[in-house]
Amino acid sequence: MATKKETTKVTKEKVQKATKAVAEVVEEKVEKLADIVEDKAEKVKDIVEDKVADAVVEAKEVVKKAKKATTKKDIKTTLFVEYFGKQVEEKEMIAAVKKAWTSAGNKVGDIKTIELYVKPEDDAVYYVINKTESGKVEF
Repeated sequence: MATKKETTKVTKEKVQKATKAVAEVVEEKVEKLADIVEDKAEKVKDIVEDKVADAVVEAKEVVKKAKKATTKKDIKTTLFVEYFGKQVEEKEMIAAVKKAWTSAGNKVGDIKTIELYVKPEDDAVYYVINKTESGKVEF
């Protein structure tokens, strides 16, 4: 019969072999799982890259459309009113209206809209500021 020491030695060897076998199985399973995770990560990465590429293309199209919309140039215009040999330019009329507005104790920054009504026979420009305040400037 085997001695206690021999039995313990055999048992330790069996435990070591079993532990090694379990470790190998676990290692194989971990490697398989790592491969699966890596494959899934690659697929997710590809999907994300495709979505990002699509988003970039869409963003470029939006920017292009926005640039087109903003690149339309406004035509520079100058308005003159002539009557009986007298000539007054639009910007002179606006400046005179602003001067009248500020001399009445208002601020130019408060002006949102100016409507001008030129009446050459009166030699004057009538104005309405912010659709509420009106007045007259003579030329």
